Amino acid sequence: MSGWFFKRIDSGRLVNWLALDSWLDSSLYGVWADSRGWWAAYSNFFGRFHISGAKRVLTELGSEGMTLGTGGLAVMLSFAIPAFEETNAAWQATGQYSITFLDRFGNEIGKRGILHDDAVPLEDVPDHMIKAVLATEDRRFFAHMGIDFIGTARAMIENVRANDVVQGGSSISQQTAKNLFLSPERTLSRKIKEAFLAFWLEARLTKQEILKLYLDRSYMGGGAFGVEAAARFYFDKSIRDVTLAEAAMLAGLFKAPSKYAPHVNLPQSRARANEVLTNLVEAGFMTEGQVHGARLNPAKIVERREFNSPNYFLDWAFDEVQRVAAGKGDFVLTAQTTVDVTLQRAADTAIATIINQHGRSYRVKQAAMVAMEMDGAVRAIVGGVDYGKSQFNRATKALRQPGSSFKPYVYLTALENGYRPTSRVVDGPVGCRVGSRYWSARNYSGGFRGAMDLQTALKKSINTVAVKLSFAVGRDKVLANAKKLGLNHVKKSCSMALGDTGLTPLQHTTAYAAFASGGKSVKPYGIIEIRNSRGEVIYTHEKDGHKPKQIFERSVIEDLNFMLGQVVISGTGRRAQLDFTTAAGKTGTSSAYRDAWFMGYTGQYVTGVWFGNDNYSPTNRVTGGSLPAMAWKQFMDFAHATPNIPQIPGLELHPKQIEELNRIAALKKSDPSLGAVAHAGRAMPARTRKALTDIARLLKNADEIGQQNSTDPNAPPQSKKESKAKGDKRARHSKFSKRDRRTR
Repeated sequence: MSGWFFKRIDSGRLVNWLALDSWLDSSLYGVWADSRGWWAAYSNFFGRFHISGAKRVLTELGSEGMTLGTGGLAVMLSFAIPAFEETNAAWQATGQYSITFLDRFGNEIGKRGILHDDAVPLEDVPDHMIKAVLATEDRRFFAHMGIDFIGTARAMIENVRANDVVQGGSSISQQTAKNLFLSPERTLSRKIKEAFLAFWLEARLTKQEILKLYLDRSYMGGGAFGVEAAARFYFDKSIRDVTLAEAAMLAGLFKAPSKYAPHVNLPQSRARANEVLTNLVEAGFMTEGQVHGARLNPAKIVERREFNSPNYFLDWAFDEVQRVAAGKGDFVLTAQTTVDVTLQRAADTAIATIINQHGRSYRVKQAAMVAMEMDGAVRAIVGGVDYGKSQFNRATKALRQPGSSFKPYVYLTALENGYRPTSRVVDGPVGCRVGSRYWSARNYSGGFRGAMDLQTALKKSINTVAVKLSFAVGRDKVLANAKKLGLNHVKKSCSMALGDTGLTPLQHTTAYAAFASGGKSVKPYGIIEIRNSRGEVIYTHEKDGHKPKQIFERSVIEDLNFMLGQVVISGTGRRAQLDFTTAAGKTGTSSAYRDAWFMGYTGQYVTGVWFGNDNYSPTNRVTGGSLPAMAWKQFMDFAHATPNIPQIPGLELHPKQIEELNRIAALKKSDPSLGAVAHAGRAMPARTRKALTDIARLLKNADEIGQQNSTDPNAPPQSKKESKAKGDKRARHSKFSKRDRRTR
C-alpha cells in the first residue's frame, strides 16, 4: 500500500496526496455505510419488542426498578464489607478460656469464657425450653434464611398500634450475630451489619448450631450468660431439669434481663413468664391445657444474697487476661483483678443517681466512668447505665469527642516550650484554612476578652487561646505529647486543640493519671496475678507489667496541676470541689452538647466521667461542669475514707489534710509505739484491711444517710455542711454545689 502513497522522484520520496485522500474518503464512507446497516439491523431486531400503553409503563417501571436495585445492591455490598470484617478465623474461640475472677482482696466476683456454660448439648435441652424460646423470640426461625421479613412487618404493625416498642423484629440469627460480633448500641450501621452477619451465619452454620450459640451466649441477668448458667443461678439446677414454668421464666429474660430478672423483680418476672406461656399457645406449640399447670404453679427461685457482679469491668478484664495469657498454653485460669467492689458499687450508684434525677430533663440517657489509682490500677468501670439492657462498654470502647477536656494536653506542650502559667495571650480571632473554607475558633460565651494569662484562660476554658497555643508551639508537638500519653488516634486539624478526635473514657483517664503521678508514664491494668488450674502463677503485674518512667519534667507537670487546680477552685469545674482534699481537673463539652466530660484527680484517685447518648443526639445543654462534675464529686466523696490523702504535685494540701497530718504526728509523738503499729499495718492481711475499710465507710454512710433523709432529693444543689465531730470523723452528704451557673 505504501506504493500508492509515495512515488520516487530522483533520489527523494514524496507523498502521493491524491492516493491518500482517495483511500481516506473511501474508508470513511465504508465505515459510515456499514454503521448505518448495523444500526438498521439493530433497530429492526428490537422493533419486534416495541410495546405501548400500560405494558410500556410497566416495562419502564421494571427497568428503572432493576437499575435502582442494582445501585442499591452495590450500596448494600459496601455496607457488607465492614460487617464481614467483624468476623475472624477465631470467632468461635471465646469459649476457649475458662476464667474465674477475684477482686483485689481475693474474693470471687465472676466468671467468663466457657463457663458461660455452653457444655450442654442442644439435644439435652428440654423440648419445652426450646419451644418457649422460639415462641417468644422467633417463631419462624426454621423457615427464614436469617431475617424474618414477615415477623419484622408484624412487629412494626404492633409497635405502631401501641405507639411504643412492644415487639422486636430481630430474628434469633440477627441476635446471635449481635452477641458474637457487634456492640449492642442502637445505630443504623449496627443494624445493617447485623443483617448481613445473620445471612453469613446462616450460610456457615446449621439452624441447630445457630440456636445453640444463641442459647449459650445471651446475657440472662445476674451475671449469667446462657441458659445453663441462668438455670443454675436462678433455680440451682441444670437446664436439663427445668420445668415448663421455669423454662417460661428463662425464655422471658432474653428481651430485657435486668428488667425481668426474678431476683430483681419477681412479680414482673412471673408476669413475663405468663406472657411466654401465652406465646406457646398462640404459636401452636402447646395447648392451653398443657400450660395451665405452669400458670397455676409459677417458678420459684433459690434465695441468694444481693448479687452485683462488676460486669463491665469483667468484660474488659476478660480481654486483658486473653492478651497477657496468649501463648502460655493454659486456658483454665484464675485472675486476681484490681477492682474494688465497694468503689464499683459507689461508681454505679453515682451514675444511676444523676441519670435518674436529671436524665429526662437534660435528655441524656447514657454515661460512663473510670476510676484508677496513680499507677493505672483500675478500681471501677461503669460502661453504661444498665448492663442488662446494653453490654456495650462505653468506658473502654466508645470513642467520643473530649471537647475542652483535651486542652490540658495543649497547655502541657506550651509549658514545655517556654510558656508559664502567668504568660499572657490575647483572646482574639484565630483560625486556619481547611480546603476551600476558612475555619474560625469561637468561644463558648461568644466574643473576646483581650489579653489574659494562661491560668485564667484554662480556668475559664477560652477556646481561642488554646487554638493559638497549638499553632504557636506546633500541632505536631501536641500530637507527639498525646502519643506519649497513649492517645494514638488523635489527628492533626485546625480544631485539634478543642478536642475534635474521639477518645475512650479509659484512654482519657489514663492520660490524666500522668498528671496526677507527677509526669510518669501510665498504662491502665486490671490484672494483678493469673494462676493456672494447677495453682501456678503464670503472670504478675509486678513482674510482667508496665514499668513507669518519667516522660515529662516534674516542674512542668506541677505548673499544669496548679492551673488545673484553679479550674476546680474558681473555674468551670467548681461543682467538683471536695471539702476535705485538694482536687484538679478539667471540664469538656463537644459541639451541639453531644458529649460532656469531667476529668479530675486527687492525690489518691484519677476519675473520668462522660455523659451523652449512644446515637450522638444532642443533650439539653449538658456541660462538663454540670452532670459529669456532679457524678464525679459524689463518687470521690465516697471513695476517700479519710483525709490522709497524698499531695498532688504542684498543689498545696487542703486544710483538712493538714489537720489530719498534724493529728497523726501528735499521736505518734505522744505514743512512739504507734509508728511501729502504723508500719506493721502496711503488712496487714488484705481481708483484714478490707474489713476495716468497709467499717469506716459504713460509719461514714450512716452519717450521709441521716443527712440525705432530711433533705429533698429534687432540691437545687446546696453547699456542704461540715461535721461537728472530732478528729477524723466527717459527715459529708452528696448534695451538689449551690451554684446554678452554666459551666462547661
